[in-house]
Amino acid sequence: MLLEFLATWGVAYIAMVAVYFATGLALTWWNARHPDRRIQENRRGEKRMVEEIRHSLAALALSSLLLATGYFAQGQGWTPAPLELSWWSFPLGFVVSLVIFDAWFYFGHRLLHWKPFYRFHALHHKSVAPTVWSNDSSGLVDTLIEHGFYLVVWFVLPVPALSVFALRLFDQISGMIGHAGFEYFAGSSSRAPSPMICSTFHDLHHSQFRYNFGNIFSIWDRLLGTVHPDYDGMVRRMEAGETPGKATSRH
Repeated sequence: MLLEFLATWGVAYIAMVAVYFATGLALTWWNARHPDRRIQENRRGEKRMVEEIRHSLAALALSSLLLATGYFAQGQGWTPAPLELSWWSFPLGFVVSLVIFDAWFYFGHRLLHWKPFYRFHALHHKSVAPTVWSNDSSGLVDTLIEHGFYLVVWFVLPVPALSVFALRLFDQISGMIGHAGFEYFAGSSSRAPSPMICSTFHDLHHSQFRYNFGNIFSIWDRLLGTVHPDYDGMVRRMEAGETPGKATSRH
């Protein structure tokens, strides 16, 4: 049983690292061809790349451990029996897990900005101008709090395993896009009244610290008053044709 579990963890870790580097290299290549899409014109986070990758490899080991433990527990029958995988249970499980994970992330992230816990999150905020490599550059306690969902979800929802794996893949890629430091998706779908966000949303969190704690949606930030006061205005200015750096330089 131990060997089976270690193999599950190993496969999960290899998959996460592969996605991390594939996404990072692809975005780095694309960003280099679109320098005008840089959000923070006068800051460069690329000099921290080696350090961020090193911390990310450790954080991804823990994240994959959480995911693998939950999956292994489901396979052993230690969790609620999952719904049979079907055309409706997969998307249902994905959407429900997505919405709950976003709430989990928001409140866990707010906790990490509370003074007694901030020391666990300070490493991530060394990236004032985040890059594609910054997404997983976190300490182990930070990762445990924000990614603990990938262990807990198996024990509270009868979710098909594929739905959780799809969420983890989506979370990894979207998180790296959100940390990329370049904006390609600003538009009406990423500002009020839409609950969706664009890369500028999380970039503002790194440059301003006090706003935009959400991960996938802006719902909790808007409800609890932590959305950046000019975020929607920045998106509108980019919609009107301003480059991201110009649109965000007024805040």
